[in-house]
Amino acid sequence: MIDIESGQLVPRAGAVLRAVERYGDTFTGELPQSVVESNSKVHETLDGLFADLTTTRARLDRAAASEGLAVVAAGTAPLARLGSVPTADDDPRYARMTGDYRRLADEQLICGVHVHADVPDRDTAVRAMCVVAPWLPVLLALSASSPYWLGADTGYASWRTMVWQRWPTAGPPACFADAEEYDRVVGELVGSGVISDPGMIYYDVRPSAHLPTLELRVCDACPRVETVVLIAALYRALVADARARLAAGEPACDGNHAWLRAATWRAARSGLEGDLVDPVTRRPTPASAVVRGMLRRLRPVLEAHGDWAAVRSLAEEALARGSAAERLRAAAAREDLFAGVDQLLADTRGRSRPAARQPRPAAKARTTRRDGRAAAGAR
Repeated sequence: MIDIESGQLVPRAGAVLRAVERYGDTFTGELPQSVVESNSKVHETLDGLFADLTTTRARLDRAAASEGLAVVAAGTAPLARLGSVPTADDDPRYARMTGDYRRLADEQLICGVHVHADVPDRDTAVRAMCVVAPWLPVLLALSASSPYWLGADTGYASWRTMVWQRWPTAGPPACFADAEEYDRVVGELVGSGVISDPGMIYYDVRPSAHLPTLELRVCDACPRVETVVLIAALYRALVADARARLAAGEPACDGNHAWLRAATWRAARSGLEGDLVDPVTRRPTPASAVVRGMLRRLRPVLEAHGDWAAVRSLAEEALARGSAAERLRAAAAREDLFAGVDQLLADTRGRSRPAARQPRPAAKARTTRRDGRAAAGAR
């Protein structure tokens, strides 16, 4: 939730949630009071998912506008201040997390996109987890949208990843033989007192605790709906490909995930603008080559779903446009960081950002942006 005049992250999610109550559980709260979680329906087609996300964002944007706010779908808000966004105080679980994790909870000013893919049972979910895990840094790179933290450029494409990985169970998952072993490990972690419930297993991919799905959790929230659709299609194909390989008797994984944490760091650092760690060779390789290698691997599954043409087009467009992080930096370099916020807002709304306009005096009693424009007239 962004204040439309100052461009700052604000703890106003509650007001927006009250404005969208009629949509049921489509919109829910989160740990920080600056975030609204938006939930799509289940879809079999990419067109259906695109339409759902576009409609949902428009509804949320209208509700936010009625409160003098705007919605940004990004891993971090470029303009934010520590201490200005409290955690949710009306949820006992979040209250406990705030007390237990202190600074981690206070600094949880981040936002991700999660994708659920159907699986027939938990054993399949757990075994497929190891097969898909090496490819998740590629999806992270495609989503990277959080180069700024508290108004400063971090040098990372996804600083959200670096904030997120401080939690005790975040990061690449270990390998498990079946659901029984996975559940035993989760039980041990809960029993240790370090986490309070299975929902605090924050692996980059995990069996859902309440749905028959395997859940992707590694990605930044994405300004463009097209990026979300691309990631969802690739992830569904990765899960389907993993199931097929397991059914054919292929080994799930070599059990060595030390390189995978490094690959995740590399994706967070570089996004699409540098090298990634190729999951096949485990050597530095240009991001474009790694993305196209993943497309080749998944082409049979994508064709079976009828997604090949759309995914190939969306992937090539993503490579040509560059990551959201790089586009944000470019907008900020051309003008300033407020212009970068405008870029994110326009992408979240599915519109092109207006060309820069000449400075004009701010209206009386309105906060004037640093570039001299009246913020309310900048969009």
